[in-house]
Amino acid sequence: MSKAYPRAFSHIGISVPDVDAALKFYTEVLGWYEIMKPTIIVEDNTAIGEMCTDVFGANWGKFKIAHMSTGDRIGVEIFEFANQQNPEDNFEYWKTGVFHFCVQDPNLEELVEKIVAAGGKKRMAEPRYYYPGEKPYRMIYMEDPFGNILEIYSHSYELTYAAGAY
Repeated sequence: MSKAYPRAFSHIGISVPDVDAALKFYTEVLGWYEIMKPTIIVEDNTAIGEMCTDVFGANWGKFKIAHMSTGDRIGVEIFEFANQQNPEDNFEYWKTGVFHFCVQDPNLEELVEKIVAAGGKKRMAEPRYYYPGEKPYRMIYMEDPFGNILEIYSHSYELTYAAGAY
């Protein structure tokens, strides 16, 4: 068996209660690019309809989707499903699955304020330093206005962990 090589990250899918509001938030606050406007996908026998039935099973009905791209060309799909539910606390980190996504901004504190002003919230009182008094690498956990957990790093993932942050 040959050694695996590192694959590039293509995209992430995020469920939200309102695609239009999410598109506005992610483009205006996080600066992501809209690459496909919000579109209704219906359960039918088209190629996309059949792909969705393969994934969701029969009787999914319809959903709304938009596509965006980050500054480093990672795709972001946002989905609005008809039977969408807003959990009271969307932070069940102990359960298997993706529990957050992370963005990077050297001006972490300014982005925190923009997120809060747009209806998001902090999950930590203040940003934390990985190397207090030594390096300016910071992080904070937040929620977007829709309850999705996002983390913000001030520096790249590789810089933050290359020296063994803990």
